[in-house]
Amino acid sequence: MSVLDIVISGGDVLLPDGLHRVDIGLSEGTIAGVYAPGLAPTSTETIDATGKTVLPGIVDIHFHVRAPAYPERGTVASETRAAAAGGVTTLFEMPISKPCCSTPAEFARRRDHFAENAVIDFALYAAPGDLTEGTRDEMLRLGAIAFKIFTTPAPAGRGDEFDGLAFPDEADQLRALQLLATTGRPVVVHAESASLLAHFETAAAALDPADAATHNASRPAVCESVAVAKLLAMNMTAQAKLHIAHVTSAETVAVLRAFAGTSDFTAETCPQYLFATQDDVARAGIYGKVNPPIRLQSDQDALWQAIEDGVIDYVTTDHAPFSLAEKKASEGNFPKAPPGVPGIEFMLPAMLDAVAQGQLTLKRAHDLICANGTRRYGLYPHKGAITPGSAGDLVIVDLAGETEISAATLKTHAREVAHLFEGRRLRGRIVRTLLKGATVYLEGEVTGQGGQGAFVTPAAKK
Repeated sequence: MSVLDIVISGGDVLLPDGLHRVDIGLSEGTIAGVYAPGLAPTSTETIDATGKTVLPGIVDIHFHVRAPAYPERGTVASETRAAAAGGVTTLFEMPISKPCCSTPAEFARRRDHFAENAVIDFALYAAPGDLTEGTRDEMLRLGAIAFKIFTTPAPAGRGDEFDGLAFPDEADQLRALQLLATTGRPVVVHAESASLLAHFETAAAALDPADAATHNASRPAVCESVAVAKLLAMNMTAQAKLHIAHVTSAETVAVLRAFAGTSDFTAETCPQYLFATQDDVARAGIYGKVNPPIRLQSDQDALWQAIEDGVIDYVTTDHAPFSLAEKKASEGNFPKAPPGVPGIEFMLPAMLDAVAQGQLTLKRAHDLICANGTRRYGLYPHKGAITPGSAGDLVIVDLAGETEISAATLKTHAREVAHLFEGRRLRGRIVRTLLKGATVYLEGEVTGQGGQGAFVTPAAKK
């Protein structure tokens, strides 16, 4: 038997059917085998994981860096370094950029830019652009992992970033769902009602702009729940592979329950909704502003119940960095502040902490932030599993360790605006991240290099 490149020994390993004490062999970037302790073939290198737990590398299916635009907010290099530090080995980049990733030419430009600079693997969403079969088919040929639309209009002054992505008209939303239904790729939707947003934003103009509650008043849960209900009703006709992004509220959970079984749809939520409430946003100020808003404890409770019941089966970061100057310029003014928080280094430790608190099992936590996504997007078991032939993408964690969220240790370029979770102490620590068998993060230091990551498409499944 040939010599393996690496054997990881002594740890508890999360296999598809649960935790097992086994050794993992890696060769040429893939998992060569899973062996009883001490029975792996010889290897060039051995990694001792005694006392640690080995998981498939995390795949985050909802991420924004917007590159090559806005380098002051973060670059492909800085944010994929942060991802490696967060145990993430593959990210799915959303199509918001300048200009929007809604044409094949822009898609190809972004793909090449990411390939040159990414420390970890990446996939790209496409916006459906002009809603023609020609654009759709070329995006598929170029390797789009999925498609994304907004049901809201483009924010003021950002039309080029949302051109071909924002479809506030319901007829256009239905056209997009029908156009994309035949692709077999997910259609991810940021769902808030454009007309209700306009109504509530006007009403909230008289409220205190410095109050976190004003943001919720300007974008209440009914904006989300109505948009989701309409999309799910439309999808009974369109039959697209629909995915509802960042669910925030008890109202929307009720809508998801009501439409169960009517079409092929799934839903996600995010750590900012599971581990923070409006009270935390009030403490963080505008640095905690995200769209849709972080809501009340009752909404957070409903989200956890939806996870327990399988109504929500995905947790994603919606990582969205901004510069300190941009945030500071709107300090004390929630309506004007840019929406988004950096979350790529928070998600895995937060979910490990939830496991330690008994909120869910380790396998369920990993399914939510990784394996379910790779199944939905056609990458499993190449990604998201530890099985022979799978990619050698792994994260070694210390379940008994502790992570403190601090700007002093975060790798994201947006560390100075990571106020929402600053100071949180979480049970669980990321020790090492491997991409295709190569260590890209180890004990606080990112060791991966730009260009180490590769472009991932459903066709890359092995």
